[in-house]
Amino acid sequence: MTAASRALRAMPGLFVLIWSTGFIVARLAMPHAPPLSFLAWRYALSALAFGLWVLAARVPGPGHRVQYLHLAVTGILMHGVYLGGVWAAVRMGMGAGLVALLVGLQPLLTALWVARQGDRVAPAQWLGLALGLGGLLLVVWQKLGHGELGAANLACALFALAGITVGTLYQKRFVTACDVRAANLIQLLAALAVTAPLALLEPAPMQWLRPDGGGVEWPLVVALAWSVGGLTLGGSSLLYLLIQRGAATQVTSLLYLVPPTTALMAWALFGEPITALTIGGIALTAMGVGMVVRR
Repeated sequence: MTAASRALRAMPGLFVLIWSTGFIVARLAMPHAPPLSFLAWRYALSALAFGLWVLAARVPGPGHRVQYLHLAVTGILMHGVYLGGVWAAVRMGMGAGLVALLVGLQPLLTALWVARQGDRVAPAQWLGLALGLGGLLLVVWQKLGHGELGAANLACALFALAGITVGTLYQKRFVTACDVRAANLIQLLAALAVTAPLALLEPAPMQWLRPDGGGVEWPLVVALAWSVGGLTLGGSSLLYLLIQRGAATQVTSLLYLVPPTTALMAWALFGEPITALTIGGIALTAMGVGMVVRR
């Protein structure tokens, strides 16, 4: 096996690890920043980085003007609504592992919707839906009454799930193929245009400095730097390379590992408990999603 093929085999797993850190970053930053203000900074810095990349590489635009509008809509849904909901849920006390599991139902909902358009959902897919929801209920049930799960943060997580699901379906329906760097730039600018005005309404400011005068609030700085460099630029670049090399199906299958990976990271870094019910619920959900989305 050549070095290039070994690197290609490692890319999907690396992509999943990076994607999983998105929920960890939210857990790290939220004690020091309101969610929309943080995301506005993230979108602005990421758009600047992608803009410079697009100019340096002379990346062509998406072509027809209507595609700019479609990309903007997907950016609002898949960045603004999805990330806004996730970060708000974490800010309100939901654990990183639980919110990852909730929004991890997106492939299941998307596959069911697509199947319904063909007027037929296979029995195995209905079974997968039941397993996925059953696994989710196993995890959620033990969180009730312990302060982590409430009506407000659950609503935010479901709002995020709706955003990523509708955004994915909208993209499949209306967005034509174009360079992922140009697409990301347009999506980020659209998300910034919606998020920045709402961030001005948040009562709490960004806490760049420690309240005791001890210097910079490093968890916030590290979270923002990783969100821009690792998640937006690194994750998107890996996805771009995987798609170009025909490994996109590996990414789809490995995304089922995001909730357990996030749960392990949250346990190691923040002490979020992992019980037997949590492990069983995650396994059932991953199995259910796999049954729904497989051919």
